[in-house]
Amino acid sequence: MKFDKGLIAGSSTMLVLSLLEGGDMYGYQMIEELSRRSNDAFQMKEGTLYPILHGLEKDKYLSSYQQEAPTGRVRKYYKLSRKGKKLLDEKRAEWEAFHKGVNSVLSGGANAMA
Repeated sequence: MKFDKGLIAGSSTMLVLSLLEGGDMYGYQMIEELSRRSNDAFQMKEGTLYPILHGLEKDKYLSSYQQEAPTGRVRKYYKLSRKGKKLLDEKRAEWEAFHKGVNSVLSGGANAMA
């Protein structure tokens, strides 16, 4: 199923932070993991991911470091900061309230059957 790009754009930061909550990752690894966890529903492009990562790093929600992979290739890994974890918690609460509100409207409202 194809999703409206506006829906994905509004959730991208939360999704990226959530991926990093489980451990440090490099960019392509995040793209693959997002696709895997969503059963291919989310196909984030590098041109979308890297500006998000750079903005989050600039605002100190993430830090980064370089490390050599077993193949000898040096990769840039991103790590969730304490400030980033707090932002993720805020984004999750925001998402839950939004999700609950949308479901309420779709089901006819809390008092629809009263």
